[in-house]
Amino acid sequence: MNKITIATIIYVLGILIGAFFLKVWGAETSFIKTISIFVWTIIFLIALFYADKKERKN
Repeated sequence: MNKITIATIIYVLGILIGAFFLKVWGAETSFIKTISIFVWTIIFLIALFYADKKERKN
């Protein structure tokens, strides 16, 4: 598997853990939970950028 696929799988697993165990999309979501998903998405986008950059370099 290439690095982009691995990063995507890890991202989806993190979102699912947030949805089921942390109840991020529940009725009583705190600001911290919302920001944590936002930061998780930013980390995912940065990982995709660097993985794609490294893939194009090779």
